[in-house]
Amino acid sequence: MARFQNKGTAQSSQGDKEPVYRDCVKQCVRTNCTGARLRGFQSAQPQYMALTGWTCRDDCRYQCMWTTVGLYQAEGYRVPQFHGKWPFARFLCFEEPASALASLLNGLACLLMLLRYRSTVPRQSPMYHTINAFSLVSLNAWFWSTVFHTRDTYLTEKMDYFCATAVILYSIYLCCVRTLGLRRPGVSSMVGVLLILAFTSHVSYLTFISFDYGYNMAANASIGMVNLLWWLCWCWQNRRTLPYWWKCGLVVLLLHGLALLELLDFPPLLWVLDAHAVWHLSTIPVHFLFYSFLIDDSLYLLNTEKMGVKVE
Repeated sequence: MARFQNKGTAQSSQGDKEPVYRDCVKQCVRTNCTGARLRGFQSAQPQYMALTGWTCRDDCRYQCMWTTVGLYQAEGYRVPQFHGKWPFARFLCFEEPASALASLLNGLACLLMLLRYRSTVPRQSPMYHTINAFSLVSLNAWFWSTVFHTRDTYLTEKMDYFCATAVILYSIYLCCVRTLGLRRPGVSSMVGVLLILAFTSHVSYLTFISFDYGYNMAANASIGMVNLLWWLCWCWQNRRTLPYWWKCGLVVLLLHGLALLELLDFPPLLWVLDAHAVWHLSTIPVHFLFYSFLIDDSLYLLNTEKMGVKVE
């Protein structure tokens, strides 16, 4: 999903500010991206590259990026970023292969556990439909994360960021329904309306006013902290009555702890594996623990409802 750092496609970085890089791109575009040379490039370009939107100019930027990286390394300088991102070795049409693969695996883990949830938990369980909706929101976010890391464009970047925010906000709603909404449906409905308004305002600001990476990071981190504290309070209150409470507590702690991997922000190992990819890879097993909690809790709620016991 979306990075915590300022990684926008339009953002300027040290590498793309270098005159050698800019001159290289201008010369490459002038030489290769017009007339017969351009037609030759298009006829030789693999279909999968054309379908994912790679243009002659994009190829020039890619080649000139490595030319500049080579000069930096030859002079003993630290590898620079280009357009807000580290240089990655492209694999087929995948711009960031490790992050794209990790996003895909997260999505597959989420889908697998959703199917297990549906096959294990009856539809009559009070949280069944809310958890299904949360899973679909999550799957959508991992889909766009995979697309974005495959091909970084204006559209795919926005969809990655917005869908990641949608997951965080829906996590708040899921928490609200479980902790308050089963006894007070009106409360969860009001919270749901407020979260929709917050999401609409957030997307509108980033789309029509300013795509502020710092603001986006602060907003998501703040919402995530609310989610963390809310779930932990519920876990603590129910630690004596729910034997599976620790799964929920461990999941929220892991998700927020693993997010700190983003702060490492090192140049990609072998030009493929950076801190963002490591973060995404580390979250794959968390899906299995989280859905194990959701299954246990949904079955508990179903049983207590049948027995007429008050839900905690």
